[in-house]
Amino acid sequence: MPFLELSLIVRTEQQPGTEEALDDLGALSITLQDANAETPDEQAIFEPGVGELPLWPTITLNALFDAGADRRGLAEALGELLPWLEPDQLTFRDVADQDWERAWMDQFKPMPFGRRLWIYPWNIEPPTHNESGDEELVVVRLDPGLAFGSGTHPTTALCLEWLDALDLAGKTLTDFGCGSGILAIAALKLGAASAVGVDNDPQALTASIDNAERNGVADRLAVFLPQDFNATAAPADVFIANILAGPLGELAPTFAAAAKPGAPFAISGILVGQQDELLQRYAEWFDDLRVDTREDWVRISGRRRG
Repeated sequence: MPFLELSLIVRTEQQPGTEEALDDLGALSITLQDANAETPDEQAIFEPGVGELPLWPTITLNALFDAGADRRGLAEALGELLPWLEPDQLTFRDVADQDWERAWMDQFKPMPFGRRLWIYPWNIEPPTHNESGDEELVVVRLDPGLAFGSGTHPTTALCLEWLDALDLAGKTLTDFGCGSGILAIAALKLGAASAVGVDNDPQALTASIDNAERNGVADRLAVFLPQDFNATAAPADVFIANILAGPLGELAPTFAAAAKPGAPFAISGILVGQQDELLQRYAEWFDDLRVDTREDWVRISGRRRG
């Protein structure tokens, strides 16, 4: 069905109250974006503190309502709930209906990573072998849902290619910041015996389990929130984390404890220019450190000392 979109620009400190007011008025969804689109604040986007919501100094809130919602009534009700709001801060537009799932699927195509590994949308039936028929393909069927990780981002691609190059047969793996579960599931499809996924977003854990079930590996994947993850309980044979440079630096001791001596590891989510500090930080626990880049992003890999 079509929708009515209401948009307004607010300061960071006004965002929680504004969002609550829109929700009280029956908004079907609310999205946030940087109001200063010409000069986006990349620090706010890429480097929030652990557990923090990344916000910008000024924020555009876009709220969807039923197409038949009363524009004047919404404006008046918001004025009562938000006394500081001026009428000219509000804009309305009609949003035509479309098949949102199909629109997303049309942009998500099968993608190869490394020698054997392919990521396929869950609704496309993949082949079992390469074009010459002499090698069996390893295919992950994916629906990212609301979580990060479809393979299209350079950091995910760097991590998938690294996994494809490893001998994972019979190994255990920990994926910190698992998002859609794409890395842990790829490792299981590549031969890992079991995997652990950790993420601070409960929706990511749900997406990971759903995708693991689609790929027939749910019985070998366990997922945890960070507060429930015991890094020292069962150190992994392989460790991978695709998050952000700030948390990667803070969590380095935890990651070292979560990896067995000699375990290969890889971290990504690092912008070019951020790697030197992390290399110095990780050299305390890891050897054979190597940097690989794609576009503006970096993967650091190596091996746990010991």
